[in-house]
Amino acid sequence: MPILYDMHMHSSFSTDSDAPMQIMAQTAHHLGLSGICLTDHMDLDYPRQYHPSDPNAFAADPEQVYQEVLRLRADYEERNLPLWIGFGLEFGMQAHLSDRFREIAERYPLDFIIASQHLLDSQDPYYPDAWENQKPEEMIDRYYRELLSNLKKMREWDTLAHLDYIIRYIPGQGDSVYDSMARHSEIIDEILRYVISCGKCLEVNTAGYKYGFLQPHPALAILRRYYALGGRLLTIGADAHRPEHIAFAFDRTEAALRSVGFTGYCIFEGRRMREIPF
Repeated sequence: MPILYDMHMHSSFSTDSDAPMQIMAQTAHHLGLSGICLTDHMDLDYPRQYHPSDPNAFAADPEQVYQEVLRLRADYEERNLPLWIGFGLEFGMQAHLSDRFREIAERYPLDFIIASQHLLDSQDPYYPDAWENQKPEEMIDRYYRELLSNLKKMREWDTLAHLDYIIRYIPGQGDSVYDSMARHSEIIDEILRYVISCGKCLEVNTAGYKYGFLQPHPALAILRRYYALGGRLLTIGADAHRPEHIAFAFDRTEAALRSVGFTGYCIFEGRRMREIPF
């Protein structure tokens, strides 16, 4: 069975997307998906230097997102269209935000929460200035260590997204970025073991293919290690910010995961996990 649920996507409620939620749902339906989860950004206290005019940049309004999800659900139910539409958020981890994320999770009837590490030392590695006067390998190591520290502070999360997110943006490295597992195996093992010990999921983020790499995030070497350590729980999402990227490279992803030994993936509804076989 093909992968029929895309559990990570963004809409115009996220600063880095201008795609209406309705168009994202419509595209998913036309692609024949069984379900999607809208997971707009909740990057509270995003560094002001990147968006000085907007203190709430990258922090969606959960109430507005929820109301739009409810409207879409009612519309699809009324028209008898078979698409499950989940209400999720992507929490951008920082050390001081755990309690605020817990309050949001308790206030809203979320289906799914993604934990993501987008920042390092209050800078976003997406921007070239974050790499200035830095040694990339040291920066990547710090990123993984900050990720693990923040993850341990998080009280509410269901999957750890794009574990090796930072490698997308290493200046001038090309495909060699995927040597990351070998160079940082000790700290990556710590992260994987922690995810497994919590009974949580590891996300397979297919945007790696979209960005021109030959693998998803995390790299296949990391997914093999996760499997070897006993990890079996995965969520799958394309991290689409535009409708044409929904379910991106899902066929390639399924084949890659089967080659590792995985036999399915997980979806969440009402924060409850359900396993779906391939």
